[in-house]
Amino acid sequence: MISMKIPIYQIDAFTPEVFKGNPAAVCPLKEWLPDEMMQKIAFENNLSETAFFVYNDNGFHIRWFSPTNEVGLCGHATLASAYVIFNELGFEHNIIEFDSKAGLLKVIKHEDNLILDFPAHQAMPCETPQEIINGLNIEPVECLESMDLIVVLNDENDVKNLDPDFLELKKFDLRGVIVTAQSEEYDFVARCFFPGIGIEEDPVTGSAYTQLAPYWATKLGKDLFHAKQVSQRGGELICELFNNRVLIAGKAAKFLEGTIEV
Repeated sequence: MISMKIPIYQIDAFTPEVFKGNPAAVCPLKEWLPDEMMQKIAFENNLSETAFFVYNDNGFHIRWFSPTNEVGLCGHATLASAYVIFNELGFEHNIIEFDSKAGLLKVIKHEDNLILDFPAHQAMPCETPQEIINGLNIEPVECLESMDLIVVLNDENDVKNLDPDFLELKKFDLRGVIVTAQSEEYDFVARCFFPGIGIEEDPVTGSAYTQLAPYWATKLGKDLFHAKQVSQRGGELICELFNNRVLIAGKAAKFLEGTIEV
């Protein structure tokens, strides 16, 4: 059997330093691997997402895999991929365009920040599922549906102190559960749980803010937000709602660079 060598980077996204933010694996490819192989690599990496990208006429085409399946949108692994393209692959422009299952995504390099330019996702109010009450052991103020189920709590300490029952939170057709509340120090805080795709709690979830920014814009009467994801690793984000897009600014740091042999 002929072996293949694939470059791999592990990038901590939404943080200026390693050991914080959300780690993502990034694999630049000359051409697509079979889906089964990409899924095996993501499973072996055992990070919330592994991103793969190839060059195309528009710039790049990107795909993301959790340890268990391909996902439709991932913010932190897109930020990590852009970091690799800008800093490791010698990309000379200030804007990267990615084709993806979620449509056209852009990443803009501005000083030492990378800015994700993603489509906004509106959330619609819904009845609170009993599984949410059971799984979070708390009565939400409001519950909404978008890519994920958004659960709004009364107090930021309620968000920080959650100890979820992940078996209950797996009982949804949606990607996962985002829990959020208004904050005194920040505009809002959030935590994100995706047990259905093999991630109990995601440290920092860029795609969550494509849903949270439109929601909090209606509640707070503003379009620019300083948010914090209050996971164990934690991460801070600046996000802005603009023309049905959400701009999400963050930094990234390289943890490792190596080669996969398959």
